[in-house]
Parts: sequence; C-alpha cells; structure tokens
Amino acid sequence: MGQSALSIGANTFAFFTRNPRGGKAKAIDPGDAEKLRNVLAEHGFGRLVAHAPYTLNPCSASEKTREFAHMAMKEDLERMEYLPGNYYNFHPGSHVGQGREAGIEMISRMLNEIMRPDQSTTILLETMAGKGSEIGGRFEDLAEIISRVECREKIGVCLDTCHVSDGGYDIAGNLEEVLGEFDRVIGLDRLKALHINDSLNPPGARKDRHARIGEGTLGFAAICDVICHPALQGLPCILETPQEDLQGYKEEIQKLRKEWEKRNGN
Repeated sequence: MGQSALSIGANTFAFFTRNPRGGKAKAIDPGDAEKLRNVLAEHGFGRLVAHAPYTLNPCSASEKTREFAHMAMKEDLERMEYLPGNYYNFHPGSHVGQGREAGIEMISRMLNEIMRPDQSTTILLETMAGKGSEIGGRFEDLAEIISRVECREKIGVCLDTCHVSDGGYDIAGNLEEVLGEFDRVIGLDRLKALHINDSLNPPGARKDRHARIGEGTLGFAAICDVICHPALQGLPCILETPQEDLQGYKEEIQKLRKEWEKRNGN
C-alpha cells in the first residue's frame, strides 16, 4: 500500500481493514506491517485513514448484523495496533425503522463496549448523506454519539464533501457557514480527516453518489476551497472518487496540490 501511494504522489491513504462487504479479515504479516511503518516514517506520511466494511451496522434491527459490527470493529482495532496512531473510520449505520434515538443509543453502546483508553487508534464517525434511515446525515447525530462515548479523547469525525452536500449542507455556496455550524454543534477540534469527493447530485438530494473532482455539482473551485481552508490545514485528505485505475487518482492529486500551492504562494 505504501509503495502504491508513493507511485501516485500521495502522502496519506485509506485502506479497508477487510473486504468492504464484510467477512473474515486476512491474517496480518508482522514483517509486512513493519516494512509499511518504515516506508511511512521514511517518506513523512501523514496519518492513515482505515475504513471499516460498509456492512458494519451497529444499529441494525438484526441482532446478527449488530454482532458482526461488534466483532469486526473490536478485531479491527486490535489489528490497527500494528500501525499505531492512525484513524479508523466507519459509517455510523442505519436504524432501519427503529428510530434515531434507538440508533444513536446502539452505536454509542457498541463504542463504549469496545473502546479502551490505551488504544492508539482514534475512531472517526463519518458524516453521511442522510439517505433512508442513516444516522449521521446531520451534525447533531454525531455530536449526540460523541457525548455518550466514555473514551471521548479517542473519537473524532471524518467529513465527506459529497455526503455533507447531499445531506443539505451548502459547502459549495457557503463553506464558512457550514464549518461554523460544525464548530458550534460538534467542535472543529473533533474534525480529524476529510473525504474529498465531488457529487453527482444537487445539495440536499440525500443520495450519496460520488463524482470525480470537478465533474460534479460541487466543482473544482469549491473542493479547493475546502482543502485550502485555514481551519482544515494538516488534515489527511482522502480521495474516494470513481476512478478506473491509480492514474486517475494521481492526476487528481497533482491538480489539487498545484492549486493548493498556488493559493498558498508556493
């Protein structure tokens, strides 16, 4: 993973802790993990943003699905200690008709059962588009979960530009207002990472369909406003745009970095 990231000019990256559709995780090779740690240190990588499987839903109506969420996250956090000090991002889940309050309670309970004060990994709640019964479509959802977590120093938020736009936050038209609301409801100190994606949908569509940078309704300039905002400097920026191969990501990184350097006088 580290060499692939270097080949496209990246200095951070995301990776799935197991198959994104769930299932058993591959056994970790300690020697391979050590090689990756060496590459990260040698080339000055920022924090990595691991991603839980999409099927992880701690507030499902199905007990079996909730049990998988508990097992997978507990196991993933143990595995993350091979890459200490990084982030573990997950979609909070969908309450599937049980109600927002029930969903938030189940998510918070799972986190309190799994999280430990001595873990080196910070867990990130991802902002969602709010489709169906998703928890996390509003900043208030994430703030409520955080308020119920006991190991509060080990939890933060990953803001997805496509998701928040689809959820009704006008980051393209009024980024300052959106960040101000985030700060008021959650606190900008909780914002630890960014998913940088354009959107195929207009704001408020609640559909969550990513687009390549500059090919969606947000546009290149608005995406650059996000990555260049003074309050967001230093955060890992992860591309989740629909590309056919690594070359597509390389080109996006080059374009975004060039604009960042231009705006910052480099």
